[in-house]
Formats: sequence, structure tokens, C-alpha cells
Amino acid sequence: MFESSHVTAHLTQLGGHLAPVAFRVGKKSVSPYSVAPWAEEKIEAGLPGLLHALRGDFFCAPFGGNGTPWRGEKHPPHGETANAAWELASFEKSGSSVTLRASLATKVRKGRVDKYLTLVDGHAAVYSRNVISGMGGPMTPGHHAMLKFPETPGSGAVSTSKFTAAQVLPVPFEQPENYGYSALKPDAVFKTLERVPRLDGTVADLTRYPARKGYDDLVMLTADATLPFAWTAATFAEEGHVWFALRDPRVLRHTILWMSNGGRHYAPWNGRHTAVLGLEELTGYFHLGLAESVKPNPISQRGVPTTVALNPKKPTTVNYIMAVAAVPKGFDRVKTIRAVAAGKSVGAGVELIAESGKRATCALDVGFLAGTTAR
Repeated sequence: MFESSHVTAHLTQLGGHLAPVAFRVGKKSVSPYSVAPWAEEKIEAGLPGLLHALRGDFFCAPFGGNGTPWRGEKHPPHGETANAAWELASFEKSGSSVTLRASLATKVRKGRVDKYLTLVDGHAAVYSRNVISGMGGPMTPGHHAMLKFPETPGSGAVSTSKFTAAQVLPVPFEQPENYGYSALKPDAVFKTLERVPRLDGTVADLTRYPARKGYDDLVMLTADATLPFAWTAATFAEEGHVWFALRDPRVLRHTILWMSNGGRHYAPWNGRHTAVLGLEELTGYFHLGLAESVKPNPISQRGVPTTVALNPKKPTTVNYIMAVAAVPKGFDRVKTIRAVAAGKSVGAGVELIAESGKRATCALDVGFLAGTTAR
């Protein structure tokens, strides 16, 4: 466990999964991340470490199922970074911040990943930096944040920054013969989250969640790379807060929305992983894996990257911010997030503007995304 004035966080040794995390917002504490319902159970030993630890947010390298080897590399689902045992390297306090550093020496593709998690007093945020060094060749890096929503249908409002393309997974995500069920139409292209084709001929509104109980689905959005930063958000109006994440869209180009609402009836899921939404940021071809992302695919053939090129002589850094902000009554769904400079009455951070016009501010070091150190 490590903490600041506004955040108390836990990191698992297995897989480096970040959760639980409690954010102090006003006078209350908000713990938005999901923890698998089997977390305290003994599950099959042969399952990936990822499933034993499954919770919160974790770093993926390479992101995806990785069922197909690439040039002799057989990575586990979402990479060793999500499955192997991390080593606590250091724990440092400096001024108003505290930073936990964990390290992992990778074996499938030899190299190293260093994870820096920084908390800053006064900020209800986690600043996450993962540095990949010593590796060369294509990679599909990503973050895999998972939120647990109230079970009431439509209790949360989902939104993202501008995207230039959006599509349902090209192949069936779950299949009845494998004890899994999906509702959205495979390979369907859409322009707005409010109207996504379903298998039954109707349309689904992905801005309200949880929805479609008994189904698991996956879609991917391609961010506008001209934005200063890209964002995803989940607004909980009744609870009076919003969770949001910021990233550089030139590093993590796409967002996957994984809607896990009881559609998997095989172990260890057994239909009980419900009201969980994955808001997953990556550069890759859906969640299919490294091999599928390296070879030409419909997205890369449009000139949009589905891999990042690693240089063994130059580390690759992936910065990511996760935060929670209080919102006023009537704040319905995030429409815009913009950086704001420090003023007389408020420090530097971001302003969140709702579709209803209501506004909220949050102290935040947006410059962290460009490589400056949070405090």
C-alpha cells in the first residue's frame, strides 16, 4: 500500500495490477476499480496469472490474447507485464509526492519494464509511467483499466474524446458453443456510441452502462491524433463524481470498451463478472494480439498504427493519468476535458464540461503526459 493526501493505492506483485485504489473526493472516498469476484478463491492453477490477479488497471506489453506466436515469441495474454511477478525496486518521497517503482525483467522478449506510480498531495489522481527498455521490434503496449459500476442499469454515463473511427470486434467476441454470449454485431462500423448495431437488428447505446445483462462485448475507437491529449470518462451523476483517464493519442492510439456484464459462463467467470467496464487504451489491433497487430490488417492498411516500434538503445515511455473529480448536481456526461492554467483561486489542472453545460475542475499535472515529472 502507498498513499498521499488524496489517494490510497495497492499494487499486486503478481501482474502489477493496481487496485484497490481509494480517491478522496471532498468528504467522501471513491473506489472505482473492479476486483474479480474470485479474488479470494482458489482457482485453477493452470490459468494465467492475469486471471488470478484480475483487478483495477494493469500495463500490457504486448496487449491482447497473443494466441498466435510472433517470430517464435509466445507471449501470455496481455504479456508478461500482466502475469509475471514484479519486484519492488524503490519507494521514494519527494516534497509533496510519493513514487513506487516496480521492475520486471522479461523473458519472452528479453528486456526490462520499469513501472513508476506517483501520487501527489492534493491530487485525486494516479500518475502511471511504464518504461520499456532493452527491447527491439514491434510491440502493442496498452493499459487495461476496469471499473465496477453500480448494478442498476444505466447508472453510469460513458464518453470519450473525439474519435475518427469506431468498430465492433470483427469476429464474434463470445460464442454460445463455448458458453459465452455477445449482443453486438461483429465487424459493425459506427459513428457514434449512441447507435451501435446489435445482432438482433436493433441498435445499442454504449453511453449508458451497465446494459445488456448476460452479454460481454468489445468495440474499439481510434482517437484523433491531433488532440493535445485523449480522454475516456465514466460519470456517476447520482454519486456526484466522475472517473477519467488521460493519455497521449500518439502513443496509445485506440480505446477498447470491454463491456463485461455476465456473458461468460465458463470458469472462473461463471456468469458473475457483471457491471464491469474495461476502458482500455492501446496501440494494437483490437485485443487479438501481437501477431495480428503486426501483420497487415484493415486498420493499419488505412495508415493508422497498430504497433509501436521499440528501439533497444532508446527506452519507450508510456505515460497515463487516472483521476476522480467531484461533479455538481446536473452534471450528466462529460463532453469536453481541457487543461486550465493556475489562477488566483484554483491551481493548474483540468476543467470537465458536461453535455448539460455544468462544469467541474480537478487539480492535475497534465504536463506529465509529455514527460515532465508530476512534482
